[in-house]
Formats: sequence, structure tokens, C-alpha cells
Amino acid sequence: MHRISILQMTSGIDPEENGSAIVAAVKATAEGGGKMLFTPEMCGLLDRNRKRAAKHIVSEGQNGVLTSVCQACAEHGVWASLGSLPVLAEGGRFANRAFVIDADGEIRGRYDKIHMFDVDLETGESWRESNAYQPGNAVSTVYTPLGKLGLTICYDIRFPALFQELGGQRCDLIAIPAAFTVPTGRDHWHILQRARAIEASAFVVAAAQVGQHEDGRDTYGHSLVVDPWGKVILDMEQREGLEFAELDLSRIEEVRRQLPSLANRRDIPRSDAP
Repeated sequence: MHRISILQMTSGIDPEENGSAIVAAVKATAEGGGKMLFTPEMCGLLDRNRKRAAKHIVSEGQNGVLTSVCQACAEHGVWASLGSLPVLAEGGRFANRAFVIDADGEIRGRYDKIHMFDVDLETGESWRESNAYQPGNAVSTVYTPLGKLGLTICYDIRFPALFQELGGQRCDLIAIPAAFTVPTGRDHWHILQRARAIEASAFVVAAAQVGQHEDGRDTYGHSLVVDPWGKVILDMEQREGLEFAELDLSRIEEVRRQLPSLANRRDIPRSDAP
């Protein structure tokens, strides 16, 4: 069995406060016997006021949250999957970037969110992530003590081709950190997470933002760990804080032997119909 921790956060507009919470979670993960910590999307800064947020969005090398978490991982000998941080990318635009940090405090992997959250909901909520953020253009996987980890972020979950690729690369687990809205979370969150685990025959670890945030948004919470059969083994509901889950990695091969869908997958021929 492999023990992981999941931090469900109500991140705010102050990166220093958010960073302190993540550093404390790294320490608590080590004390609780966890091998790896998973955090939500935008764990270091969650602020829909882009003018106010911009002063905190800097390059990787200048990002205080990233630096402090790397130091904490080295101090406590714990890996961390930082769901994402906003960073200044080339050309002056922002990137919504995930990081994987090893137990020596070194960055072992990065992933820039590919699918931008540009939606208009019936509740009146309107989001245009692409106005400030540039989409990524590459799939990312990282070898960790838990096995091969595939990286995604939030809205990516609605695009099966990405998960088909991660399944095809035989990922053992997939991180899906998120800041899901309440209406979409209520109707879609659990269904999508379980479907992605089943399709990839892999564990899914989905650390989420929760509750009412300083910038005025509400997020759904319900951080999940789902096994390769689609069984939910942890649901944090609306509880803010750190919780642990045990992963039996032998389940991956058990499921793939019973239902070898990854091996059976075939390319779908294109239709010639107009």
C-alpha cells in the first residue's frame, strides 16, 4: 500500500498565506507517513480580479510559493504534485502550470493546462481563462514513487482525447486538480472523475478548491481519489484541510487483466458522410 495526502483548500488572494498552508501540508504529510502530497488547481493564488492578481504572477524562478514548497519537500523528504500555479510565461501572458517536485526539492515535471475554461453558465457566471492565460501544447507524465503520473488540470477533464493519450502511455495514476464551479461540480464532477479512471484503468487523484473564496467565487470541493475500477476510495466533500488515502497499486494490473480496454482500443475510422 502507498499512502498519499490530498489538500483541499480555500485559496485566497495572498500567495504567502496560501504557500504557508501548502508548506504545513508537506510537513503533515511526512508526519502522517505519506509519500506524496496533491494540491488543487491555483493553490498558490486564486483571484479572478486579474489586475490585482497580476502583481503576484511572476516567472517560475521568482515564484515564492514554488520556492518554499521545494524547500519543504527537501526538508521533509516528501514528493508534491502542485495542482497549478499561475506563472508568467514567454511573451508576457500567463500559464496555468502544474509542477511535480521530488523528495530532494527538485522539479521533476511541469504541465501547462491545455484547455481554457471559457464558458457562460445559466447561473450568470462567465469565465474567460483564455483572455489572460495561454494554453499549453504538450502532454506531460512523470515517474514518481507511486508509478507513472499523468498531469492534467480541471477543465481538461471534459476532453477525453487527453486521457486516451495518458491511458495509452500506461499511466498508473492521473492528477486532476481543480477549482470546479458549484453548478458544474454538482452535476458533473463525480461522473467525469470516475469515467476518466475507468477509461485509463488508472487511479485518479483530484485535489480541489472548496467553499467561498476572497475573490467572490464558490468552488465545489469533493476532492476525490478513484481507483482503476471507478470506485471512489476518498471523497472529502466540503471539508477543508488534509486527508490521507491508501493506494493498492496492484489494482492497476488486476483491472487491466480483467478489462484490457487499453490493449483492445482501435482507431475509429472517419466517416465520409457530409
